[in-house]
Amino acid sequence: MKVITERITVSTRGFNDIIDITGEVESVVKKHQVKNGNVTVFVSGSTAGVTTIEYEPGLLKDLPEAFERIAPMGRRYHHDSRWGDDNGYAHVRASILGASLTVPFSDGKLLLGTWQQIVVVDFDNRPRTRNLVIQIIGE
Repeated sequence: MKVITERITVSTRGFNDIIDITGEVESVVKKHQVKNGNVTVFVSGSTAGVTTIEYEPGLLKDLPEAFERIAPMGRRYHHDSRWGDDNGYAHVRASILGASLTVPFSDGKLLLGTWQQIVVVDFDNRPRTRNLVIQIIGE
């Protein structure tokens, strides 16, 4: 069994920016020629998350709107009072979404659904460079 760890970076605009990273993850798996296993994608930081969606215009609007209902930007959070950075909502959203995702692969191909893509969602209130850890476990 092999364990391979790589890092990639993505530039985001913040404010619910949704970046499709499926191609980058596929490239890392293919590069290392591991046939079967799992790949984990982890975003470092507490104001972004990783998930899968159908990367299409409707969902690119629906997902941020859903998070706005759950943890709205326009209210005060205790975190804002402590640090003064006015991104408490981003921390709450990222905690709900989660910082990592594991996808199985077989014969070197991710076992995603037909319309399923891997995305990183940056909730912060400013543009960021996000560091992602891609870890492959397999043979």
